Amino acid sequence: MVNVGVLGATGMVGQRFIQLLDKHPDFEITALAASSRSAGKKYEDATTWYLDDAMPESVKDIVVSETDPSLISNDVDILFSSLPTENAAVVEPKFAEKFIVASNASAMRMEKDVPLVIPEVNHEFLDIIEIQQKNRGWDGFIVTNPNCSTIALTLTLKPIYDNYDINRVYVSTMQAVSGAGYNGVPSMAIVDNLVPFIGGEEEKMESETLHLLGILDGLEVKPAQFGLTASCHRVAVLDGHTESVFIELDQNVDIDDIKNDIANFKSLPQELDLYSAPKSPVIVKEEDNRPQPRMDRNADGGMAVTVGRLRKDPVFDNSFKYVLVGHNTIRGAAGASILNAELINRTIL
Repeated sequence: MVNVGVLGATGMVGQRFIQLLDKHPDFEITALAASSRSAGKKYEDATTWYLDDAMPESVKDIVVSETDPSLISNDVDILFSSLPTENAAVVEPKFAEKFIVASNASAMRMEKDVPLVIPEVNHEFLDIIEIQQKNRGWDGFIVTNPNCSTIALTLTLKPIYDNYDINRVYVSTMQAVSGAGYNGVPSMAIVDNLVPFIGGEEEKMESETLHLLGILDGLEVKPAQFGLTASCHRVAVLDGHTESVFIELDQNVDIDDIKNDIANFKSLPQELDLYSAPKSPVIVKEEDNRPQPRMDRNADGGMAVTVGRLRKDPVFDNSFKYVLVGHNTIRGAAGASILNAELINRTIL
């Protein structure tokens, strides 16, 4: 059993980490850290629990520590970070001096010596860990997962990118309010409304997706070379990001071949039968009215992305389009970091 801890344990993503780690066969939560407001209190007293499932009994009596490496026991092997970006940039490197940090924060994602990983897409990027430790003199290391909307999109693009030459991708997102945190979007701003801007989101999707589909040349990532543009919107949905995707290839392809490539896509996590890995990373639906966030966000425990309305575009040559739904706080956040940690535990530790 691997001892693990959660940084930012009282927030919404921190709570997802705890929910998903409870009764995990490989990981046991032994440390929780949060802000000074929560430090010194039992977790159940420090936390307003937001999730539908009850707070796990196993964490209620754990005393929350401040977010300080000296306060975390040396017998902890992996720390899951859901820290705010500005805190993560300062704190995560300090923890990485002696701990493995599986981070959901964006602060370190595009650092040259920090692997940005979706295990089904670019598990080979974990090779960057060696140079990270050498460069920085750390005994531990940091591995990051991408932005929530990026993860869902990239999982669907990977089997297409591996089999065809993509010219350009257009994606328009309809993102759930949980992505902004419990207090992130006031009800008066989102009820009976749509907000057509999410700060930094479009830039993250455009840069992270090409990075993830790139090639590791030595220890340098050469991004994929196709055009990608994103437009991101906040909508009145609790959980589950929906994305409308348009893809132009450089050749004409039968749409049934595309469907088969996506539906049959599997990778290393499925081969290793990792605990959190979905049986199929992408599920293809044939119904005209699917996917929908309420019906499809929890596919395979929230770790699979669902694709539907996959069809040829009637106007533009060599083009097709589809809609996807992915759970933003499970596959797009806590679950992604946990799957990274499972891969690390199986292949590195």
